[in-house]
Amino acid sequence: MCGIAGFYSLDENLSITDLEKMSEVLRHRGPDSHGYFQEGPAGLAHTRLSILDLSERGNQPMYSHNKRYVMVYNGEVYNYKEIASELILQKKREYNVSFSSSSDSEVILEAFAAWGPEFVHKLNGMFSLAIYDRELYELYLIRDRIGIKPLYYCIDEKKILFGSELKSIIATNLVNKEIDDVAVNEFLNLGFIPAPLTIYKNIHKLDPGTYIKISPTGVQKQKYWSLRTAVTEELITNEKKALVQLSDLLMSSVQYQLKSDVPFGVFLSGGIDSSLVTAQAVTLSNVKLNTFSIGFEENIYDESVHASAIAKYLGTNHFEFIVSYKDCLALIDEIYDTYDEPFSDSSAIPTMLVSKLAKQHVTVTLSGEGGDELFFGYGSYIWAKRLNNSLISTFRKPIHAILSSSKDNRLKRAAMLFNMESDQNIQRHIFSQEQYLFSESEIKDLRGKDADLINFSFDPNLKRNFSAMETQAIFDLTYYLPGDLLTKIDRASMRYSLETRVPYLDHRIIEFALNLSPELKYKKNISKYILKEILYQYIPSRFFDRPKQGFAIPLKKWLGNELSFLIDENLSKEVIERYGFVHYEYVEKLVKKFRSGETYLYNRIWLLVVLHRWAKKNI
Repeated sequence: MCGIAGFYSLDENLSITDLEKMSEVLRHRGPDSHGYFQEGPAGLAHTRLSILDLSERGNQPMYSHNKRYVMVYNGEVYNYKEIASELILQKKREYNVSFSSSSDSEVILEAFAAWGPEFVHKLNGMFSLAIYDRELYELYLIRDRIGIKPLYYCIDEKKILFGSELKSIIATNLVNKEIDDVAVNEFLNLGFIPAPLTIYKNIHKLDPGTYIKISPTGVQKQKYWSLRTAVTEELITNEKKALVQLSDLLMSSVQYQLKSDVPFGVFLSGGIDSSLVTAQAVTLSNVKLNTFSIGFEENIYDESVHASAIAKYLGTNHFEFIVSYKDCLALIDEIYDTYDEPFSDSSAIPTMLVSKLAKQHVTVTLSGEGGDELFFGYGSYIWAKRLNNSLISTFRKPIHAILSSSKDNRLKRAAMLFNMESDQNIQRHIFSQEQYLFSESEIKDLRGKDADLINFSFDPNLKRNFSAMETQAIFDLTYYLPGDLLTKIDRASMRYSLETRVPYLDHRIIEFALNLSPELKYKKNISKYILKEILYQYIPSRFFDRPKQGFAIPLKKWLGNELSFLIDENLSKEVIERYGFVHYEYVEKLVKKFRSGETYLYNRIWLLVVLHRWAKKNI
C-alpha cells in the first residue's frame, strides 16, 4: 500500500521539485521509502508502505525487465502468483521473464509489458497505478473495478497532474482551486462528492473500472469493467448451490487477502459482515488472529460488547477502545486534512480511531465493507420496495402531509421519504432521506436556485429486469460505496500507514451477488439472508439477535450538548455569508428547529458544519 503521484507535460517545465511536493504530502501512505522518475514528458513519484517483499527489490518507481516501462502502484493484487506462473509459461513472448522479487508490483508491471492495458482483466485486487511507456511516450492511469483505491487527476491545455489524494495535486500550486457548484449540491444531497467530481472544478476522480491513456496525441478514457457488463441473463436461484458457491468464494477471497509479510488483523464491529470475515480468517490463519473494535461511552451506541463476545467465541486476540466525545473532538480538525474535501460521514471519526489503535499492533487489516450493498443490508432497500408499490406511489403526497404534521420525530423524518419531486431520481432521494440529508427540493430552498445534480439513470439495456431493491443497491454500489465507504476506510487507515483490505469486494463476489436472486438476499423479511446462513455455520445466531446498529457516533446527542459549540462557530451569520454556499435565513430556521426538539435534523446540521468548517480551512 502506497501513495503515488506524477505528471505528464509536453510544454510546461515540470521537475523533480514538483514531484517532491506531490509526494511529501503522501508520506503517511508510504513511510518506508520513496522514489522519483522523470524523463521526457513524464514524472512519477512513489511513497511505499512495505507489505509484500520488504526488501529494496520492491521499491518504486519500478522498471520492467526490458526497461521500456516504468510504474508506480498503490494497492494489492492478490492473484499475482498465478499471473506470474502464466507469464513464465507463455511461449509467445518477445523476451523471457524471470522475477527478482516476491512482490506483486513486479508481476503487475511484467503483465502490462506482456499484454498491454488489457492485462487489467487478469488482476484480482485493489489498485490505482500509473505506467509510463518510454518508447511511445504514453502514460496509463488505471483504477480498480469498484473504486477501492483512489486516484485523482487534473487536465489542462499544458499538463496532466495525478495523485492518490487531492492534496498531492493541490500541493503543486499549479491548479486553479475554483469551487464546483455541482459538487456542493452533491455534497448537500449525499454527504460526499461522487466521482468524477471533486470540490474543485478542474480536478477529477478517476471513475472505478476505468483507465486513461495519455499520449502526445491526446487523452483517451476507457471503461474496462462495469456493473452493467457483469449482469447475466439468468439469476442464481438454487439456494443450496448458492450457499456453497458463495461460501467458497468468500473463503477464497479471505485466503487471498491474508497474504502478507507483516502482521495482520480484522476490524470486528460485531455485525454480520465483519463477524463472517473474522470467522473465516480464524479458520484460515495459522496464527492467533488480532481483532479490533470501537465502543462508545453512551451505552445505546456501544456495540463493543457484542464484538468482544464474538471475539471470545472465536478465540481472537481482541483489542477495543471506548470513545468519548473528547476523543472525537480531538480528531475533527484532522478530518479536514485527511479527506481534503467536504466529507460528512461522521463514522470517519471512529474509523480513524480504530485504525490508530490497530496500527499499534498490525500493518494490514481486513474489513467488512460491501456486504450491505451486495446482499441488501440497508433499510433503504426496504423503502425502495415500499415506494415501488403502485398504491403507495399514488398516495405519496397525502401520506407525506399526514406524517409531516405529526409531533413524532420518527414520523416526520419518514414523511420526507414520500416527498419526492419525481420518480426520475428516486434512488438518490431514498438514499439522501435514509441518511437524514437534504432533499433536492430542500437544496433549492437552501441555496436559492435549482439543485443541479448528477442524474442517476439506471441502464435500460441490462440483460434482465431489476427489482426496486436491486436498483437501489446498484445506486449504492455506483456512488455510496466508492464515494463514501471506501473513501472513508482508505483515508482513515492510510492516515496511520495501515493497509485495509475488503474481502467482500473481490470482483468474483461482486459478479456473483449481482446475479443472485433477490429472494436469497431478502427472504422471510430477513436482510442479508444468505450471508447469515453462511455465518451461522461458524457462530450461533444468538450472538446476532439484536437490531442493526451501524458504525456511528452518537452525533445527534453530541450536537445537542457537548458539540453544540460547533454549530455556533460554523453556522453564524458572518460565516454563512462569508462563503455564500447557502442562505443564512434557511440555516437559522433549521438550527432553531433542531434545538427546539426536531432532532432528526441533526445530520443536515452536521453537513453544514462540515462544509463551512472545511471552507474556513481551505478557502
